[in-house]
Amino acid sequence: MSDAKAEILGRIRSSLSDHPQPAEPIRNYRKVSDKSQAEVLEMLIDRLVDYKANVFEETEETIAQRIAEQLGKSSRYVVPTGLKNEWLPEDTAARTRMVDSGNDQKSGALSLRELDAVDAVVTSSTVSCAETGTIFLTSQEDEGRRAITLVPDHHICVVPLDTVVELIPESMRRVDFNKPVTMISGPSATSDIELIRVEGVHGPRTLDVIILK
Repeated sequence: MSDAKAEILGRIRSSLSDHPQPAEPIRNYRKVSDKSQAEVLEMLIDRLVDYKANVFEETEETIAQRIAEQLGKSSRYVVPTGLKNEWLPEDTAARTRMVDSGNDQKSGALSLRELDAVDAVVTSSTVSCAETGTIFLTSQEDEGRRAITLVPDHHICVVPLDTVVELIPESMRRVDFNKPVTMISGPSATSDIELIRVEGVHGPRTLDVIILK
């Protein structure tokens, strides 16, 4: 250890010798929403649109048609093994689905090369926070592993209405942090020092959010 480093660490130990305790943080922020479901949903949609996501409101009867329209007539797309088949359109000669069913290729996972070759991914979601416009994916069976939502250029994400909450504390209570968590706030994007926005840098360039009522 260098003399300079030893001196720095010595000063730190000396300053902490009386074991000072930090002040108890004040947690007076809201933990439970006081807004109606309609108000919370309106807030979420407003945030998502502001983040340049495409938002649609569908029912169990119309969701398959909406997903077909967003996929287009000619596409190869991937879905996690637990996604509801009823949500998906019928395969055609030009539009086919691939199922990713594991964490490695031996258990049915698609390779990164295969994921890069597909046009889109369709998943569900765990919870969505209206306050920040953030969708949480927690690697559930109907959401799949992180790679399938980060590699394809187009993500169609289903948000069931009963998973929409207003506040971050409400969102956190629904998240299992023992599994990988992905938080999505619009299509992936970044800005350089000149504030020029570039989309599709570290994830999908296009995000379609389907609110399932």
